[in-house]
Amino acid sequence: MHIQSGTILQSTAALNHTVFENSRILITAYNSNGAAGFIINRLFTKLLNALQEFSHVRHFNLYNGGPADMEHLFFIHRKPDVIEGGIKVCDGVFYGGNFTQAVTAINNNTLTKQDIKIFIGYCGWDAGELEAEVAEGSWEITTYNSEAVFKNYL
Repeated sequence: MHIQSGTILQSTAALNHTVFENSRILITAYNSNGAAGFIINRLFTKLLNALQEFSHVRHFNLYNGGPADMEHLFFIHRKPDVIEGGIKVCDGVFYGGNFTQAVTAINNNTLTKQDIKIFIGYCGWDAGELEAEVAEGSWEITTYNSEAVFKNYL
């Protein structure tokens, strides 16, 4: 298998006792400049409505997407008919889009926790870094499964 947008990485024991221990990462961008993605199985310590500007939103999980840029929200979804402007990552997964539409759809239950994941932070690698980490045994490349991507980790 090779790395591409939509690849899911599973950390190995080589990453135990690091920020990536027991992590599953969805790669959302991969090109000659490097790779980016989100940890899809680690809940953040607060809910979306705990953030001041989203206090009007119903209770909704946030995920700790990774150690980079912990000041911003990012999201993936599988509802391009509800959220405009998303970029297709792979079959059934879109990155970003109109976040106002996403919040409205969350509040009126058009989007559920099985349709969207919102992250604080992301994971990023410069060119060649991720390939080197896979080669040294830090990551296993797993088979893509949209249900696994949108699984609700409680």
